[in-house]
Amino acid sequence: MSDPLNITPRRLVPLIGPILWLPGELAPSDQMIPLGAEHAAELEAARRADAAGLPCDPMPRLDTLVGELRSRLDHGRGFALMRGLPPGEEPGAAAEVLARRLGTIVPALPDSGSRHVEACDALLLRVAAPGTARLRSAAAIHNALLRSDRAGLAALYEGRGEPAVPVFSHEGGIFAARWDDAALPPDRIPAALEEAMGEALTLSLRPGDILALNPFLVWADRIPAVVAVAVRETPSRLDSGALAALR
Repeated sequence: MSDPLNITPRRLVPLIGPILWLPGELAPSDQMIPLGAEHAAELEAARRADAAGLPCDPMPRLDTLVGELRSRLDHGRGFALMRGLPPGEEPGAAAEVLARRLGTIVPALPDSGSRHVEACDALLLRVAAPGTARLRSAAAIHNALLRSDRAGLAALYEGRGEPAVPVFSHEGGIFAARWDDAALPPDRIPAALEEAMGEALTLSLRPGDILALNPFLVWADRIPAVVAVAVRETPSRLDSGALAALR
C-alpha cells in the first residue's frame, strides 16, 4: 500500500556501499571495537585533562579510536560497539571524552518513542546494566521499500511532522533517514515499511560497553539504562537541506 498523498515524482535509486548491510552479512570486526587497559588509561588521562582545562599529552590509541569511530559512523556501517572498559564510577565519563573529540556535545533529546532518533551525527550510549541492542540499516530498509512500494518510498521523502522533516533524505550524495514514531502517526506511514524493517541485528550489551551509532544511518530500538551523549560534527548532516529543521 502506498501513501495516499499526491507525491511529486522523484528519481529513486538503490543505495550502495557500507551503509547497506543485513545482520547475517556482518563479521564480528564489522560490529565491535575491542578496548584494552591502554585505551582505558588514555581515556582517564584525557578526562582529567579536560576537567582541569589543560592540554592533553599525545594519546595515540585514543586518536586512532576516534578516527575509526568517525569513519564507521559518518559513511560506514553507522555503528560500533566498544567493549573492554570497566563500568567505572562515572558511567558517562568515557563517552564524553570520546564525544568532545568527535565534535560538539549537544542535548541528547528526545527520549520518547520506540527508537533512538536524537538529532546528532554520533550518539554514544554508555551501558550501565546488561541489555540488548536491536539495530537495522536504514539503507537496507530504503532498498526493501524501493522493491516493494516505490510510491510509498517516494512519500517518505516528503516532510512530515513538526518540524516537517522527511523519513528519508538523499541530498548531495549524502543519505540520511529518521523515523520518529512518536511524531509520525501510523496512518501516515506506508504499510510496507513495517515489512521492510526486516530482521534486526541483536547485540548483547554488558556494563561498561559503549555503543556508538549514527541515528541517521542506523535505526536502533531504544535501550534502557544507558547514559546518552549526543554529538554534532563539522560538517554535519544537519547543516542544510531537509534535516536542517532539526537543529
